[in-house]
Amino acid sequence: MTRLSKYHLALIGVAALILLMSLVRVVSGQNDITSSGMFAAALMLAVPIALAGLGGLWAERAGVVNIGLEGMMVLGTWFAGWAGYQWGAWAALLAGLLGGALGGLIHAIATVTFGVDHIISGVAINLLGPGITRFLSEVFYKDGTAAADAGAGFTGSPAITSPAPTPSLPLLSDGPDLLGKLEGTHWFLLSDLAGILRGLTHEVNVLVILAVLLLPLTFFVLWHTPFGLRLRSVGENPWAAESLGVNVYRIKYFAVVMSGAYAGLGGVFLVFVSSKYVEGQTQGRGFIGLAAMIFGNWRPGGLAIGSSLFGYASGLQLRSTTGAITSFFLFGALLLLIYLIVRVRRMLSPGRPAELEARSAREYTLMAVAAAGMVVLFWLWRTVDQLPSEFVFITPHVLTLIVLLVASQRLRMPKADGVRYRRGEQH
Repeated sequence: MTRLSKYHLALIGVAALILLMSLVRVVSGQNDITSSGMFAAALMLAVPIALAGLGGLWAERAGVVNIGLEGMMVLGTWFAGWAGYQWGAWAALLAGLLGGALGGLIHAIATVTFGVDHIISGVAINLLGPGITRFLSEVFYKDGTAAADAGAGFTGSPAITSPAPTPSLPLLSDGPDLLGKLEGTHWFLLSDLAGILRGLTHEVNVLVILAVLLLPLTFFVLWHTPFGLRLRSVGENPWAAESLGVNVYRIKYFAVVMSGAYAGLGGVFLVFVSSKYVEGQTQGRGFIGLAAMIFGNWRPGGLAIGSSLFGYASGLQLRSTTGAITSFFLFGALLLLIYLIVRVRRMLSPGRPAELEARSAREYTLMAVAAAGMVVLFWLWRTVDQLPSEFVFITPHVLTLIVLLVASQRLRMPKADGVRYRRGEQH
């Protein structure tokens, strides 16, 4: 029997997820669950999270913990807004990259050269980022300056002079809006697929396309090139890499500066969406990006899944579709039902290994908890019509905690992640 590859399993999983969402939409009557508007919002919200997560991935694969992504993203937003109102979108893109890279360089100097604890350095950058940008705003946007006359203030820049292009991808969105018409029929599965495709392809910001391309590019560079092998070896055992002639310091510096540039690019995207820099516009996305990277087990594919999940949850909160959120009680109940069916089939299959027999008590406990959770979620879906607005607001953050709690059982971080390295020493 041919064993399915991870790629095929991922495709099967995505197909099953869409089928389940379509079923929940039909039963609950909440068409917004798979609407093009929902997925367009989810895509826009997932991109800065994914870019911040890519930054964390580059740094931590080289053995440097980077919890300063939030501060680096803040630097990217300010520099993008400052350059964008003067010279346009492409200048904003370059300036945001450099601003984030500057934060990465500070982190690299502190951790790689001076051996500062990685967590302390990251916290310091998260404090410095907002402080530095507020200081720069007070210097460059004070009353009497050209920026102030253009609408700048201490908490925001003027609007960028030329917004980023938002093309529609060919074939799927050009010409007559066939996907929109099919979505409007609300047919089972077909309209859901149409809504998803339309939301992901219609008037897509150019940075969205860039971010999507960066995920497979990162996978190719880190897992299929000699440079990527050297970088990952530095994150696993820098002393072994040193013995083979790898310049560990140079690799670490490059990875951490790239990490900051990715976070800065996430900040640029936020500026493009709002058309200007606004103080506090990152709203913790750097931390959520770090959580998505951990959920993805320090791999680009898992990061893409994690950022998509958090982006979708944020889309639900942004659109305030309370009915859509309550319908996910039904979604959770169906997932637990599937889990119970799989568990029961596994326990009833002949020739169970002895080690599974020894764990039967634990399996019964898990099944009992899953059954109880299924009943509770189904009861909530049947009885709760509207959730408090406070719960809707914290949905993405609650989801972040739940996902990390579940995913923590299978994580494997790079072995030398966060380890202080000195040339010639043995750990």
